[in-house]
Amino acid sequence: MILTVTLNTALDITYRVPSLRPGASHRVAEVTERPGGKGVNVARVLAALGHEVTVTGFSGGTTGRILRDRLAEVPRLTDALVPVSGTTRRTVAVVDGRSGTTTQLNEPGPVIGHAEWSAFQEVYEDLLADASAVALCGSLPPGVPVGAYAGLIRTARAAGVPTLLDTSGAALRRGVAGRPDVLKPNAGELAELTGSHEPLRATQDARRRGAGAVVASLGPEGLLAVTPEGRWRAAPPRRLRGNPTGAGDSAVAGLLSALVEHRPWPDRLARAVALSAATVLSPTAGDVDRAAYEELLTGVTVTGEATAA
Repeated sequence: MILTVTLNTALDITYRVPSLRPGASHRVAEVTERPGGKGVNVARVLAALGHEVTVTGFSGGTTGRILRDRLAEVPRLTDALVPVSGTTRRTVAVVDGRSGTTTQLNEPGPVIGHAEWSAFQEVYEDLLADASAVALCGSLPPGVPVGAYAGLIRTARAAGVPTLLDTSGAALRRGVAGRPDVLKPNAGELAELTGSHEPLRATQDARRRGAGAVVASLGPEGLLAVTPEGRWRAAPPRRLRGNPTGAGDSAVAGLLSALVEHRPWPDRLARAVALSAATVLSPTAGDVDRAAYEELLTGVTVTGEATAA
């Protein structure tokens, strides 16, 4: 079982409009609604790949009930969310049909009390007993300690479970000190963490800060990985036009699924790039176009070299 942690779950709502004009009224052509938050998105892709996956984190209020109802519809996915008194946040994505761009509006999330945080930690420790890997993803809701991810990573290490961290800001700066097995920032998060905008230098610096391996998302250019086994770049076969929402989460799912299958790093990166690209091409934000994934996987290029034994 793969465990994903989403402390700030969300109900993702996507509006499609013919043309987004600030200050104007719009008729929405299409509305989609799905359970969200980065770790939930990762879990949904993992389940689609055939892995048993468990989702934990927080949920509450009417929005939380809708989210859990939607999770119950996903095969191979187990809901282990911890109930809270606050209301789960919503995120709203507005897709401009003319330009193809997406405008994102993210609510902050419920305030988590001390007792709720303690209850989550107990559930998390119990779930680690059956986990083959754990992904810790996304923002921290109000009330959760800024060093939460570092502590959760250390707990997983004590249980012998490999970890992947995908977050940003202060949670990333503090979380990397917990020494995750894999750190998965995008280019902006990497620059914020290290102060460097040169991808290779920044990725190496991030690894020196505590991560076992760093896999940086470089947008259309694919992934750059610096690991104990070597250094690689992985790129999609062509430039893609579409909605990038959720593409990074699909990359995390690719890395995790290949990790638990004991695949070598080049295979992990190829799968992550193909899943990410297939998400960009999907007509629904955050979903994976399975046919596109299988076609793209054969065209991903991975270059680099393994470290000499």
